[in-house]
Amino acid sequence: MTEPIHPAGEDPVYSRKVLEMLTVANEYCLFLEKAEAYSAEELLNFLQKISPLIYLKGSLLPETGVEDEDATEHYVSEEQWEHLFNLLHNKFGDRDLFFFVDRQEKSHNDPVKGSLAECFTDIYQDLKDFLLLYQNPLKSFKANAVRDCKRLFESRFGYKLTVVQPVIHCLLFPGETNDYNF
Repeated sequence: MTEPIHPAGEDPVYSRKVLEMLTVANEYCLFLEKAEAYSAEELLNFLQKISPLIYLKGSLLPETGVEDEDATEHYVSEEQWEHLFNLLHNKFGDRDLFFFVDRQEKSHNDPVKGSLAECFTDIYQDLKDFLLLYQNPLKSFKANAVRDCKRLFESRFGYKLTVVQPVIHCLLFPGETNDYNF
């Protein structure tokens, strides 16, 4: 596989776009790791603001050349995932569940049930794995972290961010036309 061409010989693994994504991902993960200390409204206010940033920075991640396919690891355990999910699910209470038309499922346009807690925990898992893998001192691990984050943005967490944003908006700004009253 040939290396992608980048301006002025810049290495994409250490580019500004990657560093900005690391910064936003770190803020997101640190905040959710302290979710116990916040009310549902405080959580939603934070998520309303950081979700578009994650989407933007994820969409700007560069292509990276991968030298070692095996230089990858996953760090978030099932127990950690369940702990965060349960915490968020309990914080959001009856506002956790919502319905949406899944545009990735091309066979139907029927509404499906979604969960804010599940979406934000899945995003946490993808971003935390990205952060921790990138911390490995070997460049091959960093390159795989960027590649995996870009791939997961395109296939999973980018879409989840677009699904939850209108729900958050309706929860924070209830009006006569929505049922997501706080």
